[in-house]
Amino acid sequence: MSNWPELDWSAWRETAIALQLRTQIIGKVRLALTPWLNHSWHVPLYVSARGLATSAIPVGDRILEIDFDFLHDRLVFMTSDGRSRGIGLHAGSIAEFHKAVIACLDDLDVPSTFDATPSEMPEAAPFAEDHAERPYDAQAARAFWQALIRIARVFGEFRTGFLGKASPVHFFWGSFDLAVTRFSGRDAPRHPGGLPGLPDAVTSEAYSHEEASVGFWPGSDAYPAAAFYAYAYPAPDGFAAARIGPKAAAWDATLGEFILPYDAVRAAPDPDKAILAFCQSTYDAAADLAGWDRDSLECPLGRPRVPRVVA
Repeated sequence: MSNWPELDWSAWRETAIALQLRTQIIGKVRLALTPWLNHSWHVPLYVSARGLATSAIPVGDRILEIDFDFLHDRLVFMTSDGRSRGIGLHAGSIAEFHKAVIACLDDLDVPSTFDATPSEMPEAAPFAEDHAERPYDAQAARAFWQALIRIARVFGEFRTGFLGKASPVHFFWGSFDLAVTRFSGRDAPRHPGGLPGLPDAVTSEAYSHEEASVGFWPGSDAYPAAAFYAYAYPAPDGFAAARIGPKAAAWDATLGEFILPYDAVRAAPDPDKAILAFCQSTYDAAADLAGWDRDSLECPLGRPRVPRVVA
């Protein structure tokens, strides 16, 4: 039996959407307080030993950290002057959660003005106006986090094989996915924008340079199953027809990405190996077809306590 948790989108859909909205509120706090970093790298959350965490957010001479603790079903606010506040993660409305977040920030003397409109969820109401009662399945949230822990480990290993510019392994609360991206070092054509719920200025900045990206999402109404994805921007000629691994992976013409079902990975004899094969083969296709300078950009995967050999 696989030790990778089951992720049934249909079973935990309502909790997942509520959790996405809650992570967006915290992400918007970080967005409001942090200077812009290329490709929006200042806004994601990170997989932590308790759940999902903001990492350090500057607040004047202090640091603020906000953590989703899925072990204890809490959202925890901590500042570097030793103060803390918390909110329970449970069933309830997004409006109530939004109000509680602002109260915690005010108690900690942290600015509490931030964008109150969900991102990349065009039909969603502003946080303060979302009074619908939403469930919270704590066990499902923990299963999702446990999957993220395993996936982040493999994505982190894949990241070690690249010398060029590469993103951290980070969780974007807008699209609700874990991702890692490699860059060729060359400028990309300006992205045309038009992505639902995302300002064109943000989109064009995010895709300002040629990239190959892999990621994981738990599912959505548009694609109601947990899956890994991979894409290149701009997609080179022939990318969709490239041969990639493992066998369960395939090009999805509707999404314009390669897709590897999570259930196929979970059932694989070696899930880590299956994910690495997907990461490497989709990157190989993007880099080869676009003519990346692979000799100068790549290195062997890292090993604990073994420095990279420099010629």
